[in-house]
Amino acid sequence: MKAIIRIFLLLCAALPRVHAQGRSMVLRAEQFRHYADYFNGMEDENIVQAIPNAKAWNWMKENIPLFECPQQNFEEIYYYRWWTLRKHIRKTEQGFAFTEFLVPRSYADKYNLISSALGHHIYESRWLHNSRYMNENLHIWYRGNQGKPLKRLRFYSSWNMDAVYNRYLVNRDSKFLLGMLPDMEQDYTAWEQEKKLPGGLFWQYDVRDAMEETISGGRKEKNARPSINSYMYGNARAMAAMEKIAGRSQQAQAYTVKADTIRRLLQDKLWNTGQQFFETRKADGDTLASVKEEIGFIPWYFNMPDSNYSIAWKSLADTVTFRAPYGITTADRKHPAFRTHGCCKCEWDGAVWPFATSQTLTGMANLLNNYRQQHVTDTDYFSMLETLVESQYHRGRPYVGEYLDETTGYWLKGDEERSRYYNHSTFNDLVITGLVGLRPREDNILELNPLLPAGKWNWFCLDNVLYHGKIITIIWDATGLKYKKGKGLTVWADGRKIAAAPKLTKLTGRL
Repeated sequence: MKAIIRIFLLLCAALPRVHAQGRSMVLRAEQFRHYADYFNGMEDENIVQAIPNAKAWNWMKENIPLFECPQQNFEEIYYYRWWTLRKHIRKTEQGFAFTEFLVPRSYADKYNLISSALGHHIYESRWLHNSRYMNENLHIWYRGNQGKPLKRLRFYSSWNMDAVYNRYLVNRDSKFLLGMLPDMEQDYTAWEQEKKLPGGLFWQYDVRDAMEETISGGRKEKNARPSINSYMYGNARAMAAMEKIAGRSQQAQAYTVKADTIRRLLQDKLWNTGQQFFETRKADGDTLASVKEEIGFIPWYFNMPDSNYSIAWKSLADTVTFRAPYGITTADRKHPAFRTHGCCKCEWDGAVWPFATSQTLTGMANLLNNYRQQHVTDTDYFSMLETLVESQYHRGRPYVGEYLDETTGYWLKGDEERSRYYNHSTFNDLVITGLVGLRPREDNILELNPLLPAGKWNWFCLDNVLYHGKIITIIWDATGLKYKKGKGLTVWADGRKIAAAPKLTKLTGRL
């Protein structure tokens, strides 16, 4: 009998880390089942991976934070994006993996995996209650080729190390994090060997930035781009943090020096003083591309630039440069080469890409949280997130694809099978960390800073959030009558109130 009990306990210990309660405090999952039913009825399910539509709601109920708000399209797209993420979970003989396309792609690795949006996959899925899906996905990417990384792990630029660390800030699974540390060390070293220029910056072809047909570069130009250099800075900072957790102070300091060097070089070499913007430096090393592209906002995704560079965000706030009727353009609308590469061959010369939009809005949330500046406000953040919500429809139904026309909102590959449910961006992470404002951090303090403008919504609730092993509930109730849990902004951990304020404002509470 003792042997049976011992085996049972060992099996329980091996299960994915899921909170014992796993239940919401205020919202009830069945309130939102109609979304999954509606999405299931929108299509003939011609491609099925690990979790079919028939099981979509059960999967969502077991895995996702619940969100309720008075603006129906926000709520609908929130559940739609979880429903679509589930479509991309594939079961392989090595475990679960996340695809980018549902249809096979010739340039994919094993299991139809593509590395370009892996950072997005990690950020978005870090809120799933069952950590097994991403744990196994990362193991496949880094060990799925007979113990070695998949051949195309570095086929595209990536911020995987940063994403893995930021996932740890949510689930606090140090065992998994430190188990991946040797893989991350080898990956960082390989990036330095393959892409580091003699001067210290990193180069990349625009197509290997997952951004083909740009104004600033080309498929064969080895340019120093703000994107890959920001990624490598974020990766170095994450590596320093992971080495510190491992108790390796010398290695942590070495990565900190690497990060500081990249930051200095980016500010010295990629900042166009005349245009007040980070730009691509051409392969000759002597000239900047002299075009504002959306990748110039990526440094803030990693809280990288000094505060005096925040003036770059003036270009986002206006409607002349980046802000178009249906989203944030990938290039300056005033530039003579804007949208000159034709249409529908994956051009990054101006059309709106959710891949880039989610990076920019993540960077914008960091700017609003961590910098003193007067160039953008929470009203700008909400407006641009709202535009992103409104753009995720096609023929009157929820839709997410590759890229869209900035003035008509038409998805440029909307009628192609490859574009449906394109898993190439985040959205729910933007709602959780930006709009609602849950800011993941390593210590035992829960930090909240909603970017919802005052007077916009009278109420919202984010519930069933698995964070640091506890179920978090965040309530905004201007009158106290909607949820009857108190008036104003309140934060709860496992049903215990840990912070409150009478208005939308920054809050902290001890877990």
